[in-house]
Amino acid sequence: MVNDGGDGPLAGAVIAVAGAGGPAGRAVLLRLAGAGATVVGADADAERLAEAVDAARQAHGGATVTGDTVDLLDAKATRDWAARVEEDLGRVDGLVHLVGGWRGGRDFAGTDLADWDLLEKLLVRTVQHTSLAFFDGLRRSDRGRYLLVSAAGASRPTAGNAAYAAAKAAAEAWTLALADAFRKDGGDDGPRAAAAILVVKALVHDAMRAERPHAKFAGFTDVTDLAEAVVGVWERPAPEVNGTRLWLTEKP
Repeated sequence: MVNDGGDGPLAGAVIAVAGAGGPAGRAVLLRLAGAGATVVGADADAERLAEAVDAARQAHGGATVTGDTVDLLDAKATRDWAARVEEDLGRVDGLVHLVGGWRGGRDFAGTDLADWDLLEKLLVRTVQHTSLAFFDGLRRSDRGRYLLVSAAGASRPTAGNAAYAAAKAAAEAWTLALADAFRKDGGDDGPRAAAAILVVKALVHDAMRAERPHAKFAGFTDVTDLAEAVVGVWERPAPEVNGTRLWLTEKP
């Protein structure tokens, strides 16, 4: 059931969140629900997904928030999830891609290519699967958005972060190609849907602060600020945000 009776800025919108079980996913579910959207989260970890969905429901009693356990490394499972969302709710207006992971080392020579094998799957393959699965649905929407959360390191790689930065850069390139597809689809009138990249240095949340009370986390973006930025993308016209990097930290 679509939550179309509210007065939030996203009332009537159906938004899917990939990687919804982590701290960023929890914050985004909460904020999207608070903005009036019907939210469908997906994560490979059923337990932490259920906790995130329950938290969003409890915080916003009238919100429609559901969760699907999906292996986003499985192309068919991802397509099936996208089809279910649109079939059950009648539309899809957004996909927020939050699947993450990190591996790195002290220097370039010590890079372990096993790190690349893992990060290519988590950071690139999942983006390919979700973007292809949701592309047609987002094209049909009058406010479709595909949002990738990326890292500043993709634009300025460091020696010990070669695998991570390369994977993030590949995910960004794929998302910008999606944006070009939306641009071409819109023709002379401009894109109706948009693909954009939210760039952070790194993310921080309350549990991290509690574990490291003396850490400054300089330049980090709080997950609640990320969630606010996600909602803000829908408040801007598609041609304005399509194919752009929206920096939530200082540009390198």
